[in-house]
Amino acid sequence: MRSRRSVLAVPGSNPRFLEKAQTLPVDEVFLDLEDAVAPLAKEEARKNIVTALREGDWSGKTRVVRVNDLTTQWTYRDVIEVVEGAGEFLDCLILPKVQDPTEVVWLDTLLTQIEKSMGYEVGRIGIEAQIENARGLVNADAIAGSSKRLETLVFGPADFMASINMRTLVVGEQPPGYEEGDAYHYILMRLLMAARMHDLQVIDGPYLQIKDVEGFKRAARRSAALGFDGKWVLHPAQVDAANEVFSPSQDDYDHAELILEAYEYYTSVEKRGAAMLGDEMIDEASRKMALVVAAKGRAAGLRRTKSFTP
Repeated sequence: MRSRRSVLAVPGSNPRFLEKAQTLPVDEVFLDLEDAVAPLAKEEARKNIVTALREGDWSGKTRVVRVNDLTTQWTYRDVIEVVEGAGEFLDCLILPKVQDPTEVVWLDTLLTQIEKSMGYEVGRIGIEAQIENARGLVNADAIAGSSKRLETLVFGPADFMASINMRTLVVGEQPPGYEEGDAYHYILMRLLMAARMHDLQVIDGPYLQIKDVEGFKRAARRSAALGFDGKWVLHPAQVDAANEVFSPSQDDYDHAELILEAYEYYTSVEKRGAAMLGDEMIDEASRKMALVVAAKGRAAGLRRTKSFTP
């Protein structure tokens, strides 16, 4: 799986932002054709994005474009112009406001046609499905299983909050009057279960108070604690916070690698199903938990500082 701790949103209508995004230490950049671009600027934004993908230096970053949703007149031209123009430099497309699995199937089919026409490898370009209303959440299981191209489910909090009439104007914060628990817990867990059922990643949406880094961290820790893989960032100030929150600590990463190495030794050399690592008993369940942490640490570029000695 690709590392998606930090996912930077960049308006395709702003060449200066497109250039700046290439210098930031984010895992993924998505060049936006949807909400961040005014209707009259969308055609020019497509051209900007194709140029940026073809000529920019996106080393170490997953390159993604968010097209417009299927209720608009722009979507099919977004896909055709971007993929035909720069498909070999593109990793995924984000389809926003997904409500039904047939929408993902539509995008999969169109991508296949373009790939065959252009001579690209069929199936290489992935899809990220953004869930932004109640219907999409109710259909999350079916959406998550709708295409082999699908790599992630993404929570779109602003449109979602509006769609269910949540009484707040601050995206990502608890609504006034909700004093016990977390108003987003069910939504986040619902998306997490749908994603994991189909071995997909799941990404939390943006925190719009871009100068409130502590507020961003608070929201990010909530989804990271549940098991989310990353979070959208809207400003360079949020990047380091996202990378930190969604990476394991050095101690946790070392511990996970020790568990994997020790378990491999005890099961293959000593042929034991369970063993001790210091004061800790490890078994197959320990191995599975350690795999998750180790994979996140490796994706984040961490290096081991401890080694196992039988």
